[in-house]
Amino acid sequence: MKVSDILRVKGSALYTVTPDRPLQDAVQMMSELDIGSLVVMEHGDLVGMLTFREVISTLAAQGGSVGGKIVRTVMDDAPLTCTPETDMDEVRRMMLQRHARYMPVLERRTLMGVVSFYDVAKAVVDAQDFENRMLKAYIRDWPEEK
Repeated sequence: MKVSDILRVKGSALYTVTPDRPLQDAVQMMSELDIGSLVVMEHGDLVGMLTFREVISTLAAQGGSVGGKIVRTVMDDAPLTCTPETDMDEVRRMMLQRHARYMPVLERRTLMGVVSFYDVAKAVVDAQDFENRMLKAYIRDWPEEK
């Protein structure tokens, strides 16, 4: 299974923010959209990721306030990325290795989407469920010996 398979099922909604945006605005957007990450884009290029991990770290360091911080000062400026052709096993390995919950998908320099650890887990479970149904159908239809 490839990343493109997940994006095809997931849809094409992309949520981005610019690095000079106030962090408070980004947090508000994440809350309203019920999402855990925003892709940080500048001049059409991916420059970072803002996830709830960076937001919580900032809140902890600032006594529960984001203050006047801007996205650039707290974002992950070197996020893991993959391509639509990346195999799901490789994505799982990369995410587990770096403890990443979100991964932007780039085709050359174009943002195609974001896959989350949830998306990856759901794809694995769906594939296993399909395989189980096929095996059960095969066993149920097993020809009897004469």
